[in-house]
Amino acid sequence: MNKKTKWGIIILVGAGIIGGGIYSQLPKKNDELAAADKVMGGNQKKGKQILNVNAKVIKPQLLTDEFTTTGVLLPDEEVDLSFETSGKIVEINFEEGTPVKKGQLLAKVNDRQLQAQLQRLVSQLKLAEDRVFRQDALLKRDAVSKEAYEQVKTDLATLNADIEIVKANIELTELRAPFDGIIGLRQVSVGTYASPTTVVAKLTKIAPLKVEFSVPERYAKQIKKGTNLNFSVEGTLDAFGAQVYAVESAIDPNLHQFTARALSKISDMHTLTVRALYPNSNGSILPGRYVSVHLKKEEIPNAIAVPSEAIVPEMGKDKVYLYKSGKAEPVDIITGIRTASEVQVIRGLHVGDTIITSGTLQLRTGLAVTLDNIEE
Repeated sequence: MNKKTKWGIIILVGAGIIGGGIYSQLPKKNDELAAADKVMGGNQKKGKQILNVNAKVIKPQLLTDEFTTTGVLLPDEEVDLSFETSGKIVEINFEEGTPVKKGQLLAKVNDRQLQAQLQRLVSQLKLAEDRVFRQDALLKRDAVSKEAYEQVKTDLATLNADIEIVKANIELTELRAPFDGIIGLRQVSVGTYASPTTVVAKLTKIAPLKVEFSVPERYAKQIKKGTNLNFSVEGTLDAFGAQVYAVESAIDPNLHQFTARALSKISDMHTLTVRALYPNSNGSILPGRYVSVHLKKEEIPNAIAVPSEAIVPEMGKDKVYLYKSGKAEPVDIITGIRTASEVQVIRGLHVGDTIITSGTLQLRTGLAVTLDNIEE
């Protein structure tokens, strides 16, 4: 055996060993997995033939067309309390966060100088009145001139006017509640020098509350004084009733509605500001909170309505699928108003029809379906 033949045998043996090692690492056919795949494939074919769906039987119902927007609660009245004159505060007669009555004395600045002026003027009043009385008696006997009598009358009137001026200035040293309300946190202390720009506290009237919100221009004619509405406060499930009492006199082109959908229409960028009153008799709701406002635009009795998810838009038309003898049958419909979850059907459906409400994107004409749940 020559040298070339030996090397040829060695190479063949080596290649055989390497090939056997590679073959041993290749995945083997798994008969069990193949059988399972065959079963799954059969089940998928069956699933395409029969679709499990939910359905609803059409019944006449009351359909309410509502408009929802965002608003804010405002106090009926609110004012920063301050003195109308300057001086050192000598009295504070309220507790923070408590109710106060209209006219109640809340605070006072030093008025000793004014009181002294008042006392001096009042002490002169009796003498001035006596002079007028004497001059009047003398005038009746022609003992004095008419001019002398008129002079003492003028002096008395001037004195009375000076007294009223001082009394008015004394009243300016008193800070009284302009209306019933809840007084807020105190911003000053006894001894503080107050001026007309010094805020003593905030007074807020929270019964009733104002509900302020904006509606798109297209709803302007539907909102008027006396319109009833409901609103809900974030964090609660309760609904509160209010009534519109005022509408802004002009459309505001600068306010924007709160949803992207509204902003997609130019008309929705022009809004009308509206205010409603909520009694808030027990003062349980505080102003400043944001609320969801619900306005009923229209109520339709005996309406035919379907869930929004049951409608399939196709080629510019709307259609739903009816359940008939185990199969899905499409029918074109004409829709009316839309609510949050339902759509009014004006034409195409009748009371007693059974519509399919799930799996609508998989439905085809004549597709066999099985009802898992039916709402009657």
